[in-house]
Amino acid sequence: MPDVNAEAGHSDPRVPDRRICVTRYLIDDSAAAQPDETFAVFEDGGSWTYAELRALVVAKAAGLQKLGVERGDHVAAWMPDGRDALIAFFAVNYLGAVFVPFNTAYRGAILEHVLANSDAALLIAHGGLIDRLVGIDTAAISRIISIGEVSADLAFEMFDFADVSGAESDLRPLDTPLEPWDNQAIIYTSGTTGPSKGVLSSYCHLYTNCGPDSWHFVNGGDRFLVNMPIFHIGGLGLPYIMLAHGGSIALMENFSTATFWNFVRRTECTSIFLLGVMATFLMKQPPHEDDQDNPVRLAFMVPLTSGADSFRDRFDIDVYTIFNMTEVSSPIVSEANPAKIGTCGKVRPGVDVRLVDQNDCEVPLGAIGEMIVRTDRPWGMNSGYYKNPEATAEAWHNGWFHTGDAFRRDEDGFFYFVDRVKDAIRRRGENISSFEVESQVIAHAAVREAAVIGVPSEYSEDEVMAVIALVEGATIDMTELSSFMADKLPYFMVPRYVRVLEDLPKTPTNKVQKAQLRSQGITADTWDREVSGIKLKRERL
Repeated sequence: MPDVNAEAGHSDPRVPDRRICVTRYLIDDSAAAQPDETFAVFEDGGSWTYAELRALVVAKAAGLQKLGVERGDHVAAWMPDGRDALIAFFAVNYLGAVFVPFNTAYRGAILEHVLANSDAALLIAHGGLIDRLVGIDTAAISRIISIGEVSADLAFEMFDFADVSGAESDLRPLDTPLEPWDNQAIIYTSGTTGPSKGVLSSYCHLYTNCGPDSWHFVNGGDRFLVNMPIFHIGGLGLPYIMLAHGGSIALMENFSTATFWNFVRRTECTSIFLLGVMATFLMKQPPHEDDQDNPVRLAFMVPLTSGADSFRDRFDIDVYTIFNMTEVSSPIVSEANPAKIGTCGKVRPGVDVRLVDQNDCEVPLGAIGEMIVRTDRPWGMNSGYYKNPEATAEAWHNGWFHTGDAFRRDEDGFFYFVDRVKDAIRRRGENISSFEVESQVIAHAAVREAAVIGVPSEYSEDEVMAVIALVEGATIDMTELSSFMADKLPYFMVPRYVRVLEDLPKTPTNKVQKAQLRSQGITADTWDREVSGIKLKRERL
């Protein structure tokens, strides 16, 4: 039954009432108000109504509570998209616990880091991933709920996801209501001067990120295509926010250019999100007579490419763009079909944005500066980085969140992304920590030092390049180096390009001059993994 303790609200009009932003109450109230309306449709033709969603979530939450999951506990989740990922996310939140998803490409030292940082004792994981735990430090993990068969023999208490269930009557009531400022999730984002950081995200933060105040053009009549993974803010945020809007989602477990439009038509999607090269791939497909025969009314294109107008005309879809990151809440949003290509849009209501120099002094109009952000809504952005006070203090100072991204603003108030102040690399929608890649490249016995940079891709965004210097007297086989890195890194982090120098260029304080390496780009002596026939792809689970 709905939580009787949740009736009373709070007095601050800037903070949304718990009943319109806390997952537990959204699920309860939506099932009561529109039980027979569709919430989700899937690739195999199946679907869930709101009533069915609630029944599944409550049963799974009761099962998790039987295993000892309590309010405030961190529950790690390591699985591909699908029904199980959605139910795990909502069930963990239904108990007031914190959902901590991991990238399914993680392995080795990166996996060790997030396991330790998460403080999770329970891991929900796809059976095909669990063998990666062999031989690494699994920190506080003592129990694993597996989805599918497990081949590894591990000394954990093991449970089958399908068997973790219970009756609604088994659920213990909450002592006090869940609140908008309670943490909903920890989402890992790339480190740039250190390991990946866990972004603390409250219910209010996620609601503000893409709720009615930010994405006013999305409504309860929309069906949003979810084609990003649950460990990404897009894959996690879209199901939540369509729940908040009272709309629905269509879950595409893997983006496929060839089947994209057939899926969109079959599932009657009205809204889509095209991240990175997705729009480019769709535009490169041969034109069809039925290109405009689709149910989509709006598309988010991030970044907004020079082909946005052609995309709009070809598919008869209004195009929007935004600037966003896991830590903030859509501070820059465009109007439909922006006339200024390359823009991210303008500042939305409820947000303050400044472009500043290294001393937080505002730069002149048209000059390049780091974007810093704050909102007028308490808890409307991240609550810091979990167990990382140094990174939190660095990002949050002088009362503003520092994005680490450089922008310029024109006289009409439009913002344009210029570059990353930090050394993060973005490849096909994935943020990549140069620090993490460098640490694995340097682990090779023949490599003395390494600098990892982003270089332009023929599609858009970046490709990863490693510039290395060898141990004195050593030689290196590039194919072997690539294989070495592929064993230690997620597929999308493995450098496509490798260049060998006698010494890396450095500043007087002995820091590698990455700007110089970026300006040199792909030189004649650069080895290209893909030209050599080595292409890496995500493992299909």
